[in-house]
Parts: sequence; structure tokens; C-alpha cells
Amino acid sequence: MARETPEINAGSMADIAFLLLIFFLVTTTMDVDAGISRRLPEKQPIDAPPPPVIKQKNVFEVIINKNDDLLIEGEYKQVKDVRQLAIDFIDNGGSIGNPMLSLGETEGKPCEWCQGAKDPTSSDHPNKAIISLKTDRSTTYGTFIKVQNELGAAYRVLRNRLSEEKYGMLYTDIIIALEKDKGNESLKAKRNYIRERYPEIISESENQ
Repeated sequence: MARETPEINAGSMADIAFLLLIFFLVTTTMDVDAGISRRLPEKQPIDAPPPPVIKQKNVFEVIINKNDDLLIEGEYKQVKDVRQLAIDFIDNGGSIGNPMLSLGETEGKPCEWCQGAKDPTSSDHPNKAIISLKTDRSTTYGTFIKVQNELGAAYRVLRNRLSEEKYGMLYTDIIIALEKDKGNESLKAKRNYIRERYPEIISESENQ
């Protein structure tokens, strides 16, 4: 009589595999790619008042065409030129700005903190200066990001300069400190003061 081969009870193996699966699901971390921080404009109500008329001199036009050529105010430029050209435009201070409602102003005033050329053909005030970034559908993502970074850097330069003059510390240091102490009202007031005087106004659209 042949000896029967003993069977292995595999019932507990399924339980072990299930427990291991649960363990890895709970303990494994997933890498999440960081995107670009941008908030889309809210949809305007039907009865919203018409937008204010914007003077052309208060618009700084940056166009990236399908060949990744960069046109600033109608002239071909390099990415390395973007930052300084944007600073000159934003900081021009050629006339009066929009009223600062937080200060209770009913009418605009000149930019006393601007150090620009005060060219009457360029922007009136930082809170009127609009940067218009237009791209083509075929514009490469890399070029778009480089230009966008340079425009953001222009605002950081101006904010850092004003913050250091006013508070003896860089605006970027204020932001870092606020990340560690989110409830610090003094830091919030400093941040808001700088942002109000150099608001980041960038319009992004696809060139038609």
C-alpha cells in the first residue's frame, strides 16, 4: 500500500498575505509631484459692473510664440532680460495709483517707495502695473516656466528691497518665519504691508 503524501495546510498563508498587504498599504508613503500654485479667477456674476478701463502704458506685454521666441513690448528679448525689464516697469512710479482701501484712502497717491525712472509713458504705480503673459499652444512648458519664474523673481526683488528698508529684514525671511509661526500677527502685518505696495498682478492667457 502506497504511503499518502501529507497535504500542507495553506489556509493560514492567505491570512498572512492579507495582513502583509494591509501593512504595506498603511506604512508606504506615496511621492506627490508638486505643481504650480495658481488659482483660477472666479466666475463673475451676470450683474457684475464692467471692468475698469486699463491704460496701455500700465500693461507690460510678454509673449512667447510657438518657436519659444520671447517678445517683450514688441521687441525680441532673452529670458535673462525679463527680470530687470519687469522691475523697471513695476517700479516706474510715473503717476498716482489706485486707492489703498485698507488705509482708508478715497483717492490714489503717488508711489513714494518706488525708485524707478518715473517715465510718464510707463506704468503709473505698482498697484496699476499689470504683467500680461501670453503663450502659444505650441510653446514649450520649460520656456513658459522660466519666464514665469523670472516675473515672480522681479516681485521678490522689489518686495525684499522695501522690506529691508522698512523692517530690516527680507520679505522672503518674513514668509519663512510665518511658515514656522503662522499665528504671528506682527509678521502678518509686515507681509501684508509689503504685498499691498507691490501686489503681484500677472495675467496669463493664450495668444490668439
